[in-house]
Amino acid sequence: MAAIAPVPNYSPSIWVRLCHAIPRLDLTLQTRDSVFTPDSWEYQQTLLVLSSFSAIALVLSLLVVLSFLIHYCCCRRGEGGRDAEDEEEDDDASGGHGYSGRKGRGICCVTWVSVAAVTLCCVAIGIGFYGNSEANDGMYQLTSSLLTANYTLASIDLLVLDTVVGLQQSVSGPLTSMEEVFGGHKPALVPTRSCRRLSERVVSLLSNLTLGRGLIPIADGFYRANGSESIVGALTPAPPSVAPTLSPSTNSIPAPFSPGWAANTLMVNEDYRWLSYVLLLLLDLLVCFFILLGLAKQARWLLILMTVLAWLALFLSWGSLGLETATVVALSDFCFDPNTFVLNSTHFNSRTSTEILDYYLTCSRKMSSPFQQILTQSQRALSSIHSHLSSLERDALPRFPKAEKSLREAQQILNTTEGNFHQLVALLNCRGLNKDYVDSLKGLCYDGMEGLLYLSLYSFLSALAFTAILCSLPGAWRSFHSDSEEYEDSDSESEDPFTSHQDSKRFLQWQPWL
Repeated sequence: MAAIAPVPNYSPSIWVRLCHAIPRLDLTLQTRDSVFTPDSWEYQQTLLVLSSFSAIALVLSLLVVLSFLIHYCCCRRGEGGRDAEDEEEDDDASGGHGYSGRKGRGICCVTWVSVAAVTLCCVAIGIGFYGNSEANDGMYQLTSSLLTANYTLASIDLLVLDTVVGLQQSVSGPLTSMEEVFGGHKPALVPTRSCRRLSERVVSLLSNLTLGRGLIPIADGFYRANGSESIVGALTPAPPSVAPTLSPSTNSIPAPFSPGWAANTLMVNEDYRWLSYVLLLLLDLLVCFFILLGLAKQARWLLILMTVLAWLALFLSWGSLGLETATVVALSDFCFDPNTFVLNSTHFNSRTSTEILDYYLTCSRKMSSPFQQILTQSQRALSSIHSHLSSLERDALPRFPKAEKSLREAQQILNTTEGNFHQLVALLNCRGLNKDYVDSLKGLCYDGMEGLLYLSLYSFLSALAFTAILCSLPGAWRSFHSDSEEYEDSDSESEDPFTSHQDSKRFLQWQPWL
């Protein structure tokens, strides 16, 4: 006999533990705990304080860039005359062509600083693309697990609904007809009425087996599922064996928590998040590319345009870092002990008991199913109904052949009900839903957490790179303005064969022997 596979488990990763251990301060600089309580204003304050560090870093970056701008725009004006004399001396020494020694070294330094900053930015962009992909993979695993769990919950509701409706039809149809056929024959009438009572007993027991959604009575002992229609609507249609037998109702009460709704909402938000990061990464990539192009072509107007875009990228980098910091810390707090948050949250246990939630969250072998007693009583009642119908077929049917049709219909409904009941017992076991829960945690807390950390590293490195770029580009503007004109004049003179015509004429007139 094959061994039963162990129940999957979840344990916080090292990154979750490290981020969870970060000290927390509120706006009054008082220490707070790291328990994940997103609805608490004190907890939200700690996230705001952590996000404010990126704002402080942005201010420092602006001060650094401003100091370099003051240096290039103001401090070097007084050195213009002395630099011009040095350039003339260097030009005379070098024949009037090429860069001066001091100026050439300055231009080379500015260029290499810009190239190094652009290279760092490209490395950050590569990290950002990888982190964005990892975060998207984690969210995809989370939504897939939620959809699977939602399909399981919807199947449980539909199986319960199909079983209850089948028993109700047997009570109102075949069993009533059999009672009329048997009339006053007590040996046949007693088992028939016992089947009726047992069917009503099973309906009463199964009416609460929907994990908090419940069955709502509509009329004369008939029930409908509460929230099943809204849950199934977001999923793939259920298999024919568990198809609902009642038409959807328009006034169904919404479920307190629907994994299908949560999965659809997360997928839409994830699409926007992924697209936003792709656009931000492409913006940084284009800025880096055109900066290199402007340095190579010595195009001053292109560098000015890229400087404006670099300012935008700098603000976006520090802003995204603050948002990522708050998200990473909040996610680490949730992933450190997710069971406690789910058990204590009224959003999850408003209509589901803590015992049921704990059973599916932990799925321990030491815990018994909270539905064990209901399922056992229902199974015994169905077995008794089967025994009574068999005795009626054996004893009463030869004497009352008109009851054969009703008896066959009751047996057919019972067989379908027992098949649905066995499927229901399998779905109510904690292993399936617990596996979906653990898979969703692994997608969110492993891949999702890792992706957010890589995105945080990208934002930090890109912010440093753009700070260095904004500090070095003004030096390139000063050098490109004058040097480009000198190179254009020298290139035009060397390429135009008629520029030296007057000099040649004077040279010929000066020669006395010509």
